[in-house]
Amino acid sequence: MMTDFEAHLAPYAARSTVSRGRHFAESASDTRSEFQRDRDRIIHCTAFRRLEYKTQVFVNHEGDLFRTRLTHSIEVAQIARSLARNLQLNEDLVEAISLAHDLGHTPFGHAGQDALNACMKTYGGFEHNLQSLRVIDKLEQRYGAFDGLNLMFETREGVLKHCSLPNAEQLGEVGRRFIERKQPSLEAQLANLADEIAYNNHDIDDGLRSGLLTTAQLDEVTLYARYWSLVQKEFPGIQGRRAINETVRRMINALVVDLIETSRAQIRDAGVKSIDDVRNSPALISFSDTMKQEAQALKRFLRANLYQHYVVNRMTSKARRIVTDLFTIFLDGPQLMPPDYQTNGGNIDEQARKVADYIAGMTDRYAMREYRRLFAVDEI
Repeated sequence: MMTDFEAHLAPYAARSTVSRGRHFAESASDTRSEFQRDRDRIIHCTAFRRLEYKTQVFVNHEGDLFRTRLTHSIEVAQIARSLARNLQLNEDLVEAISLAHDLGHTPFGHAGQDALNACMKTYGGFEHNLQSLRVIDKLEQRYGAFDGLNLMFETREGVLKHCSLPNAEQLGEVGRRFIERKQPSLEAQLANLADEIAYNNHDIDDGLRSGLLTTAQLDEVTLYARYWSLVQKEFPGIQGRRAINETVRRMINALVVDLIETSRAQIRDAGVKSIDDVRNSPALISFSDTMKQEAQALKRFLRANLYQHYVVNRMTSKARRIVTDLFTIFLDGPQLMPPDYQTNGGNIDEQARKVADYIAGMTDRYAMREYRRLFAVDEI
């Protein structure tokens, strides 16, 4: 007898038993739900392991304790599971989406993505959301029967957070919601905001650890200042990492509680009874207006004071040069890449996409090593 792994879920939650399924049909498992299987496939795939050496804000060699794409993805999954449990949504699905959402990210974070997008401008562009979908649909090679991981529709839908209409028209069923202006599952909406909670708060932590931000600067951020003050009152004389950690965890908790309470009320008021109702409703997972304003103020602060800090800009400049020069030399000479990335006489658009696949799959240190091999005269 097959176990019902999802009997406890709310009626509007995503269920693998009534999913739109996989592109290639597979027999169901007796021991795991289909979304559990997706989560497990993601954890075991090559692209997931590469996230350990891909930049979040700070390049891997700049410090051992800064977040990477891997640790960030794990933190997103933890927050998303907690949110899902409180809202009776599918924890396995939100975890799968959270762990897969950055699989297509380039080396060197957003600087790498921007540089690769500029290189690909005349060849269809580059966007890491689309690349993550390309990784799980095509580039991973683990199974004899198909390319990719053959994930469930709802997992793939959640990975594709945003998409232009021209791209959506080429993606078939998974791109249709962007054309029809419908919503994804609540689990996909939730994973998207769990991502925001994780990177905003943990970028504060990394920024302070690096010395590029100071607690004095953060006094201008209402959300941080409120909980820093509470920590000082609760633990008189507290200093250093302990004070920062106590403040950041309170910020995360405040955002999580606000998101749960606001979303629960909006789900109730919308009267949704099924996942189809969810798709036809406005977005139902969100912060309150007050919390949304405070979170946006935090994002503006980080953009101005951390992401545009001159030290970060220096590495960003190097990253753009590395990605741009690698793209140029590989497109001019595809024979410099491994055979799997050569089209052997294919058209230029196809070859450019192969070059983008190769570069996007690199870790930070591999990209730097390739750069040295190709451009340093004393390297072989």
